[in-house]
Amino acid sequence: MARKKRNVTKMESSYTRQYDAYTERQRKKQKRLFRRLILFAAFAVVLLGLMIGYHIHQRGVYASKQTEYEEKQEELASLKKKEEDLKEEIELLNDKSYVLEIARTNYFYSKDGETIFKITEEEPSY
Repeated sequence: MARKKRNVTKMESSYTRQYDAYTERQRKKQKRLFRRLILFAAFAVVLLGLMIGYHIHQRGVYASKQTEYEEKQEELASLKKKEEDLKEEIELLNDKSYVLEIARTNYFYSKDGETIFKITEEEPSY
């Protein structure tokens, strides 16, 4: 079925020219609006992609910092324990009887008339 040819002549009047100009402006306005919306959507997609990438990067940085923090906490706990042990040893070394005991045990220091016999290999007590 072929299209029928219309035998309608377009009226040439000021109203039809104004109406045609109005419809052309509306069509161009719609086209500009559509282009702006596409541009805005493209910008939003790019911005969203950048934000997601940055977020993923920051999560990785946070995870590594969290691991480092936990390691430092463990190191801090061991250093505090070591400090406590060293303070305890300082207090013991300020005690004259403890120092004499170490000298007698490890360095074979003896009192007058005392004979020292070494029986076993033991770890130092300090």
